[in-house]
Amino acid sequence: MRLIDFIENLKKIILEVIIVLLPLSFLFLILQRYLLKLPKQYTKNLLKGIFLTFVGMILFFQGIDIGFLPAGNSIGIYFGNLKSNWLLIPLGFLMGLLITYADPGVIIICDQIEKASSGFLRSGMVKKILSISVAFFVSLAMIKLVYGIALITIILIGYSIVILLSLISDKEYLAIAFDSGCVVTGPMAVTFLMALSLGAASVIEGRNPLIDGFGLISLIALAPMIPLMIFGLIIRYRGGLTSE
Repeated sequence: MRLIDFIENLKKIILEVIIVLLPLSFLFLILQRYLLKLPKQYTKNLLKGIFLTFVGMILFFQGIDIGFLPAGNSIGIYFGNLKSNWLLIPLGFLMGLLITYADPGVIIICDQIEKASSGFLRSGMVKKILSISVAFFVSLAMIKLVYGIALITIILIGYSIVILLSLISDKEYLAIAFDSGCVVTGPMAVTFLMALSLGAASVIEGRNPLIDGFGLISLIALAPMIPLMIFGLIIRYRGGLTSE
């Protein structure tokens, strides 16, 4: 990337981050002034956090634009061009596992689940469930891509299972499962894994990037729901955290 392109992209990202954070910061200050009236130290810490978030988001999104997106696309093209393009399947599993485990949103929700359950649901355990389930569904998406399986087939089967499980699951695990499904489709997954899928779909014979390259995120969103609800049923059977 040329320096001028780098600077222009950085300006765009800074503006986008300001648009996101400024209204939230302004809203909090209004609430603090007229309703919350929290201690001044709390407000100072929050402002420090907003500043660090501002800097972190700029660096993160800039890194995605100049690193993750091109890398994911290039890797997808390389493996898609191979005669043994089935290697995309184990590659997808590995990438899904590592990216989910490192995703900031996943780390946050796992910590929140542990706190809300008073330590009953350990953060590390939930993170492993999310990471492995996403890895499995990313590899499933690669199977779909390599062998030309229709997305609607997987979606119908997957969400039919989710609906059935939701009817018998405890409400605590139902809520956790659906929220986790949203969280795992974070910026890490959307950028790198989608770029990987689109890159592969652009070079595999008979594949259309618009049809076969997309759809990955819908499968990632589905990934945590089934194992977490099954996990909840196992806990219920063993007499753990259940609805009253």
